[in-house]
Amino acid sequence: MCHTLHFNGKRCVSSNFFPYLCGQKVRHNIQHNQMTFSDMKVEIINRSNHPTPSYATAQSAGMDLRANLTDGPITIPPMGRTLIPTGLYIALPPGFEAQVRPRSGLALKHGVTVLNSPGTIDADYRGEVCVILANLGDAPFVVNDGERIAQMVIARHEQAEWVVVESLDETERGAGGFGHTGK
Repeated sequence: MCHTLHFNGKRCVSSNFFPYLCGQKVRHNIQHNQMTFSDMKVEIINRSNHPTPSYATAQSAGMDLRANLTDGPITIPPMGRTLIPTGLYIALPPGFEAQVRPRSGLALKHGVTVLNSPGTIDADYRGEVCVILANLGDAPFVVNDGERIAQMVIARHEQAEWVVVESLDETERGAGGFGHTGK
């Protein structure tokens, strides 16, 4: 069901499945039929010559990260790896992390992936966001300035407090792992 709404003087169309309203991310509380705007703001310094990362579609989980290669292209040989700068610096709110993940197209077409995947950018990290790219393909891969090399997902996380015990509760699975349930 679609609704025509007015927000900040703009005519907007919204539905229960459309999480954006005139470019503003909203949360929809179905039980109370209410929408509230997401207030999560992330500070970013963009020292690259490329656009600030953004969501490609209304329901995208990740934002593309681009290579910031001021000294020219970088060639990653087969089975090689290298650290690619983005020119981005971020300050995440406490309780959040940024996950750096591979782009599926680069993985499928070229065998290029992100090592340490997903890479974690902690909320208290203030250095440049860089991506460890690996070429698992059989041909050299050239990374050009501005090329989309990875995606970044902002995610909430918890911090655990360890409780040291002498034994753990029994479960049906027990210690089985690494394919113990079949193919």
